[in-house]
Amino acid sequence: MKENVDFNNELWGKTALVTGGTKGAGKAIADRLLNAGATVVVTARNPPESLHERQHFVSADLSKPEGTQKVVEEVLSKFGSLDILVNNMGGSETRGGGFAVLTDEDWETTIQTNLLASVRLDREFLPKMIQQNRGVIIHIASIQGRLPLHDSTLPYAAAKAGLINYSKALSKEVSPKGVRVLTVSPGWIMTQSSIRMMERIAESSKTTVEQATQSVMDALGGIPIGRPAKPEEIAEFVGFLVSPRANYLTGTEYIIDGGTIPTI
Repeated sequence: MKENVDFNNELWGKTALVTGGTKGAGKAIADRLLNAGATVVVTARNPPESLHERQHFVSADLSKPEGTQKVVEEVLSKFGSLDILVNNMGGSETRGGGFAVLTDEDWETTIQTNLLASVRLDREFLPKMIQQNRGVIIHIASIQGRLPLHDSTLPYAAAKAGLINYSKALSKEVSPKGVRVLTVSPGWIMTQSSIRMMERIAESSKTTVEQATQSVMDALGGIPIGRPAKPEEIAEFVGFLVSPRANYLTGTEYIIDGGTIPTI
C-alpha cells in the first residue's frame, strides 16, 4: 500500500471495519483510514492482493445472515469492540429491461446486499458502541437513491433509497447515545471495474474509451465537473467524516456526484 500523509494519526487506536473493502472505493477508504492510523478490518468474498500490517481480512458473504455473524464474531473476538463501521458493500447484478423482467429473486438479492446487510451489521455492533458512548457508522448509498435508472438498476435504486431513509432514522435514535450515523451518496466512480466496462463498450461500439465514457455520462444526464469521481476522492471525504474533526456531524446525507443530480 502506498503511504502518503499520516493525517496526524488522528485515528490512531481506533478499529474500523470496511465492508467491500478489497477493491474500488472500499479499498480506497480502507487505505485512507490506515493512513490516518486506524487498525482496519476489511471484508469481501475474495481476499485482497496484499494486506498492511494493521489490516485484517475476513472472508464473508454479507448478503447472508451467517456472513454477518462470522464477521461480527471475528471482529469482537480479536478487538473487543469497533469504533468505525463503513457499510460500503453494495452493487447491482440485475439485467436491463425494466420492471417486467425482474423476478422476486432479483429484488430479494439486491435488497439483501444493499440494505439488509448494513442493517444486520449495525444491529450487531451498535450495542457495544452505545455502551462505550462513542462510534461512527457510515452508510455508502448512491445518487440512484434519488436519481433511479429504471431500465437497469431499479432494485438497486430502491434499496439505496431505503438505506438513506433508514440511516437518517437510525441517527435520530443513537446520536444522543454517542454514535454518529452518516450517509455518503456517490455518483459514478471510475473504479477498475468501470474502466474495464468502458473498454468493453469502446470495443463493441468501435469507439474510443473517452467516447464510451462520455456516452455513459450523457446517459446520466451529464456530469458538470466533466468526469466520474476517483475512488480516492470518496475515501478522502469518508476519512474526514469519521475523524474527530467531524464530531458535530450526524444524520446527514452527503452527495458526491460532480453535480450530476440536476435539482436541489
